[in-house]
Amino acid sequence: MPVLEEPLKKVLGGNTAKVMADHLDLHTVGDLLHHYPRRYAERGELTRLSDLPLDEHVTVVAQVADARVHTFNGGRGRRLEVTITDGSGRLQLVFFGKGVHKPRTELQPGTRAMFAGKVSVFNRKRQLAHPEFKTLGAGSGAEAVKAFAHQLLPLYPACKQMESWQIQQAVDTVLGPAGHEESALAGLIDPLPESLREGRGLATLPEALRKIHRPGTKADIATARDRLKWDEAFVLQVALARRRQADAQLPAAPRKPAPDGLLTAFDARLPFTLTEGQRRVSEEIFADLATDHPMHRLLQGEVGSGKTMVALRAMLGVVDAGGQAAMLAPTEVLAQQHHRSITEMMGELAEGGMLGGAEQGTKVVLLTGSMGAAARRQALLDLVTGEAGIVIGTHALIEDKVQFHDLGLVVVDEQHRFGVEQRDALRSKGKQPPHLLVMTATPIPRTVAMTVFGDLETSVLDQLPSGRSPIASHVVPAKDKPHFLARAWERVREEVAAGHQGYVVCPRIGDEEDESKAAKAKSPEDEAEKRPPLAVVDVAEQLVKGPLSDLRVEVLHGRMQPEAKDEVMRRFAAGEVDVLVATTVIEVGVNVPNATAMVIMDADRFGVSQLHQLRGRVGRGSAAGLCLLVTDMPEGSPARARLGAVAATLDGFELSRIDLEQRREGDVLGQAQSGVRSSLRVLAVIDDEEVIAAAREEAAAIVAADPELGGYPQLRTALDALLDKERAEFLDKG
Repeated sequence: MPVLEEPLKKVLGGNTAKVMADHLDLHTVGDLLHHYPRRYAERGELTRLSDLPLDEHVTVVAQVADARVHTFNGGRGRRLEVTITDGSGRLQLVFFGKGVHKPRTELQPGTRAMFAGKVSVFNRKRQLAHPEFKTLGAGSGAEAVKAFAHQLLPLYPACKQMESWQIQQAVDTVLGPAGHEESALAGLIDPLPESLREGRGLATLPEALRKIHRPGTKADIATARDRLKWDEAFVLQVALARRRQADAQLPAAPRKPAPDGLLTAFDARLPFTLTEGQRRVSEEIFADLATDHPMHRLLQGEVGSGKTMVALRAMLGVVDAGGQAAMLAPTEVLAQQHHRSITEMMGELAEGGMLGGAEQGTKVVLLTGSMGAAARRQALLDLVTGEAGIVIGTHALIEDKVQFHDLGLVVVDEQHRFGVEQRDALRSKGKQPPHLLVMTATPIPRTVAMTVFGDLETSVLDQLPSGRSPIASHVVPAKDKPHFLARAWERVREEVAAGHQGYVVCPRIGDEEDESKAAKAKSPEDEAEKRPPLAVVDVAEQLVKGPLSDLRVEVLHGRMQPEAKDEVMRRFAAGEVDVLVATTVIEVGVNVPNATAMVIMDADRFGVSQLHQLRGRVGRGSAAGLCLLVTDMPEGSPARARLGAVAATLDGFELSRIDLEQRREGDVLGQAQSGVRSSLRVLAVIDDEEVIAAAREEAAAIVAADPELGGYPQLRTALDALLDKERAEFLDKG
């Protein structure tokens, strides 16, 4: 059995192995050796007991003067107190619980030892709690003391049941005595081809593992991390390159738009010209659709950059070629919104087969879970007969009873809201694999696009259509400066007086069940987060009675009946409502060009990307937009800094980078979607762009030359180990 596959139970014993498996998800020697230290502590300068600085890490050499065990909690708890002296002063050491056994046997009065720890005060006396120590034999000289004091101590991601020092002991057991690690790491499977490793000057895998767990210097840590980052980036990129290669082998029906067909008729009736970006991206998409293997393309662009227009033209092109297109939206509100805007843009072209419909038109149907039985039956019939060329729906599209005549293109809106299984289920409805276009308005940094969406080709729309207006954003510190909030409501009234409309967004709907959830939801950053988040129902009531009393205020949230939601949105779009107080149901896709003002209450409760999405709902017409981020968070808090960053830039790519840095998103295999644990340990998606880009190039070259990796048996083995069954399935469905 390869050394890394050895069960920990065999090496460390049953009890330790069980704790590691249950609480740290570590099962084999390989799991443990790839459980890297998150940082390293230095023991600190050698210090005399008379000169100990408070709250600093120190190393002292001293003799044990006294050691005694005290019991507490009725004899259930034990505390070992050791007094040490070095001639310049005395110091107390304390050890508790399970940590008492080793020092009790080794620290007998008269023993000389080195001690390292952080100086604290208890009962007005300086002490070291649970210090590390090493006894000094008769011949131990200054060199031994110096080596101990300057040693780098690995600190591991730990848990309550197993502390960092216990993990270090386990790693030491696996690696064996210092200087003999090579035998413990013999027979390791190295995933990096030798030519690649040598060409890039990277350490061997045994050397990297030894240096990450037992560094002699900070340079050792850097050498180890450089090598281990490459392992993670390269193996993942090989998996994605093989996925792309396999996709390229799948058969698909080429879909070339008919000349002078539906697409030509649609373009002729457009009241504006497409932006250069829209034309360029459309060309990329139509080139993909014309091939005989399935398109897998990610279309990302800022809110309002015209992604829907690009997607609609692709769908019309597929209908022209005799196929059908399905658009999958994450919510009913968004599905209805897409259906309404697409039928409006198409006019009589969306009424194929109907009285007054255009000759080359098609039928555009909506399919959601809340539709009435008769409407649903008709929609299903239109799909199976091919009468409907375009269907827009929610996950109701995925149900077994939904059958297509000839599904040629699947457009997924806001991909991050769908599990891969849902996407896969819809793709399986084609006679052959349909083409796939994934859209997102959440800007994705290039490194994430190369990893999370590494099996998709990427198109970016980075230019706003003409006629879109800038949005001014400001943070409103409601607690520090209440008059700022009063001014915010005045600004909303001014916008309405000028003939515009506004949104007020709250994190919560507002009912009892919601309140109890909110109370448990977060670990409070400070007092501001201890209260439940502000609720739509309550805020609307206060606004109607107070600062917006003479305006037409309505509420919109996810727990309303679909018809009621649709009616409110219709009236808001028609200008019959001045201010809409809503939850984040308006986050994606709601398009009311006359809405110019947005006030986001408890803005600190939203993520950076979500705030950017919400803000994109205003300034969609010719008038400038205004977004006010209301918070109770104090100046200087991380939440206020986050809001400041959002207010300071409209660049979604910059904001997504900030968001990623703050969340330190390590799991690029999409834990939320696949449920598998993170595959990234030393690779930071945001900082290691060069490594990821270089690994992608190397991986693509190797897979192009040898798709089955026949010449790279060790890389194949590493792939199988890293991409275990679950993760491989996730990538396959991606």
